[in-house]
Amino acid sequence: MAEAVNGAGKGPSANGFGTLPAATSREAAPATFLGRGRKAQVVTFGCQMNERDSETMRGLLTRMGYALTDETGEADLILFNTCSVRENPERKVYGRVGLLRELKARKPWLKIGICGCMPQQRAEQRRIEETLPHVDLVFGTMNLHRLPELLQRVEETGERVIEVWHEEGDVVEGLPVQRLNGFKAFVTIIYGCNEHCTYCIVPTTRGRERSRRPEAILDEIQTLADQGYREVTLLGQTADAYGRDLGDVDLAGLLYQVNRIRGIRRIRFTTSHPKHVTPRLIRALAENEKVCEHLHLPVQAGSNRTLKRMGRHYTREGYLELVERIRRGVPGIALTTDLIVGFPGETEEDFQETLSLVEEVRFDGAFTFIYSPRIGTAATRFPAEQWVPAEVAKDRIYRLIDLQNRISLEKNRELVGQELEVLVEGASEKEPGKLTGRTRSNRIVVFEGDASLVGRLVRVRVTGAQTFTLEGEPVRRGLATAAV
Repeated sequence: MAEAVNGAGKGPSANGFGTLPAATSREAAPATFLGRGRKAQVVTFGCQMNERDSETMRGLLTRMGYALTDETGEADLILFNTCSVRENPERKVYGRVGLLRELKARKPWLKIGICGCMPQQRAEQRRIEETLPHVDLVFGTMNLHRLPELLQRVEETGERVIEVWHEEGDVVEGLPVQRLNGFKAFVTIIYGCNEHCTYCIVPTTRGRERSRRPEAILDEIQTLADQGYREVTLLGQTADAYGRDLGDVDLAGLLYQVNRIRGIRRIRFTTSHPKHVTPRLIRALAENEKVCEHLHLPVQAGSNRTLKRMGRHYTREGYLELVERIRRGVPGIALTTDLIVGFPGETEEDFQETLSLVEEVRFDGAFTFIYSPRIGTAATRFPAEQWVPAEVAKDRIYRLIDLQNRISLEKNRELVGQELEVLVEGASEKEPGKLTGRTRSNRIVVFEGDASLVGRLVRVRVTGAQTFTLEGEPVRRGLATAAV
């Protein structure tokens, strides 16, 4: 297959397609009808930001005339929106895409694209080019809005098209969205991250922080409210850093404004960096009744020595003081976190400090990971003798998971007998005939109910507790408190 590499390694001012306007928004380019009579599949790996980006890609594809499908065998176009935060999702991408060689041999018109965070790493971009010759299109996180133009070039030239921007450019507004349901929505408020934690590739794959203008965010949420959505989640790699680059707004101020939008019943935001959780933000959590009583607050480790090596810019003591202020300001708030074990140089003593912090804070839940080296991050430059053996890291994560699971179960059991508000999300995958939904504290509840309740806010009495879910029964009095 002939190959055309255009824009790789360059930004929006040097890609051969012109410079975006200086303003922070731009109308999307006119859609073509390239997809008429064709089907497209978008396969997503990774975080909620990737899920939201995939919704935009689905919107662009729909506007181009494609019909969307979840069946790989039906698709004429397959896009893989990739994740680089750890090695495991990258391995999955190479495995999935590699398996498509045979399908493409049977369907030579099939087009395959890889986008998102993996191509933003120059080493991974080269690996994709060299090891996956059957891939037709490669682009990154910063030029997603150019998907229609890139697909058109693939179709018209018959050549491989690779265009990855490594300079951010302006925030592009006005792109279509194909959301996955009609009652809860992701709304991106800030792109990128300026923190440069030593283990994290996100500043490379997502670029520097760029906040959307508040009026654009509020317009999007007002449209969602008009369409019957009940819950919005404000997204950012560091959502609580929102507005630092704008100077005239912050996340707290944005929450007050979103709280005034009629029709929206629940507001969430994720993810937060502890150093940006200010007293003003804590007040906003307490004073805005639509903001849910849940905060995801990654701590990563409990040892000051490890936190310093991670470049987290806070101490164990500072984190614990912050937790105390949050719980004092917002009684009953649920706190969840991220934790990494096996970071280079982590000793058993360091790990014990992580365990003791988890015991002290008693998180409602935690995402736990073994350190995964990312090429280009500072942590990979620690001496080899400081790296934690795999068997030691596995032992530590099992011990950490056991501890957190015990705490999560204990905290869930404390809710038995309580009546909670639940947003019904759909049928339970594990318990046929039952529904599943989430409380304001982001706990999953499984209960019996009719499918007509999906998308509604209902009252549920908790009757049982497991580590990751609650069991309940609907309260018949005033069953549906709001309807989509």
